[in-house]
Amino acid sequence: MAYRGLKPAAGGASFWPASALGTNLALTLLGCLMLWLSRHLAFEFRHIVFDYSETSLSALITFLGAALLVTRQPVNRATIPIILAFALLCRLVFLLPPPHLSSDIYRYVWDGMMQHHGINPYRYYPADPHIAAFRDSSIYPHINRKEYAVTIYPPVAQMFYFIATAFSASLTAMKLTMYASEAITVYALTRMLTLLGSRREQVLLYAWSPLLIWEVGSSGHLDAFLTALLALALLFRMRNQPVLTGLALGAAVMTKFYPLILLPALWRRRDWRMPLTVAGVIAASYLPYLSVGKRVFGFAGGYVQEEGISSGSRYFLLELAHHLPGLSDLPAVAYYAFCVLCFVPLLWWCWRVGDSGDGVAFLRPAAALGFALMLLFSPHYPWYVLWLVPFVVLSPGLTMGVYLCVIFYGFTTMWAEPGAHMYFLSKWMYGTVALAAILEAAYKGWLHRFFAPGRFWAVAQEGGA
Repeated sequence: MAYRGLKPAAGGASFWPASALGTNLALTLLGCLMLWLSRHLAFEFRHIVFDYSETSLSALITFLGAALLVTRQPVNRATIPIILAFALLCRLVFLLPPPHLSSDIYRYVWDGMMQHHGINPYRYYPADPHIAAFRDSSIYPHINRKEYAVTIYPPVAQMFYFIATAFSASLTAMKLTMYASEAITVYALTRMLTLLGSRREQVLLYAWSPLLIWEVGSSGHLDAFLTALLALALLFRMRNQPVLTGLALGAAVMTKFYPLILLPALWRRRDWRMPLTVAGVIAASYLPYLSVGKRVFGFAGGYVQEEGISSGSRYFLLELAHHLPGLSDLPAVAYYAFCVLCFVPLLWWCWRVGDSGDGVAFLRPAAALGFALMLLFSPHYPWYVLWLVPFVVLSPGLTMGVYLCVIFYGFTTMWAEPGAHMYFLSKWMYGTVALAAILEAAYKGWLHRFFAPGRFWAVAQEGGA
């Protein structure tokens, strides 16, 4: 475990005497500020005084201040309860108010309702006349794409909706179930931090992340459940439990497809139990819904068309290439080839790490695969990157942290002021990430000392503990 009653390095000046009490008091103040910002977003977001972009920037600054405290200042046993208490309160203020950033949660509740009525959610789109009798005034009017799209969510997500709506087909029940998923994530992350010899208090990087508070606390996005499954998969992999790893990873893939990219990183070479378990989970999860035949894949094909995945219009790097001389007609297939070339060295890295005896060596290539996928995929919605937050908790780094923070602020600013400047914000967002990557490569030593508290405080302990 990391040293907890820490002192500043010998001979080093400090304008703030380091003490666990000071850390806890500062965290309490920052927690109250984060709670006020959450309440403002939940109940007063329509007021002109403080809009989305100002609120998100304030939340981001508050979060970064708290992150520096828990990674660089002394902590004690009271620190974790403070972190968890404010994390819970910041979510509970969103429990009753309706979401205003996204309407996806209404589809979750609808899919759960249909299953409780014995209706396969892949059979009818919500506005289909065959199920007109189930339309209500609280859920149905707010469902997006209800006029033409059956559900897009894979089978394990549907099972989750079924469980969440077992006692109440309401937004409140769905949000509470998402909060329970987050509790699982926090548990898994604290266990992994302990195994890594890092501070458990680093879980604040997840629990207080404005990205999580807004997108799960307020909007109740399914990605909370996905992240819980991913965190369990990482924990089981760290404990060398291949079957449990496969169960968790397979369930994550059948919640949202893209965690499949982590399979090469979590696979120990010549041990086929994990990949076979993943395949088994995928096959078994579809069985309860096969009554609709090929329609079991839902709106996936339509989504690929709507979001520009097949045409290539969604990819920011491809859009940038089109602005370069001679590349204005670069086809999407060329971008896909570029993506393959990017993943080849990463997959080779995973292959080499998979045969090592180090039980945690897989974390770096797994994080690299996940972040590379999101950078190349160009997510248009901030909740798409929630599943990457555990990697930042387990191994804080500048590039990954900047990416998540910039996506959060960039998208909330777009919501505040939608319009033609969206493309400019996208350039700024991805340009910032690229700059951070260059700085991290050029100044690796300094950044490592700044963002790796274990080494920083080891020096401090030698100097004055």
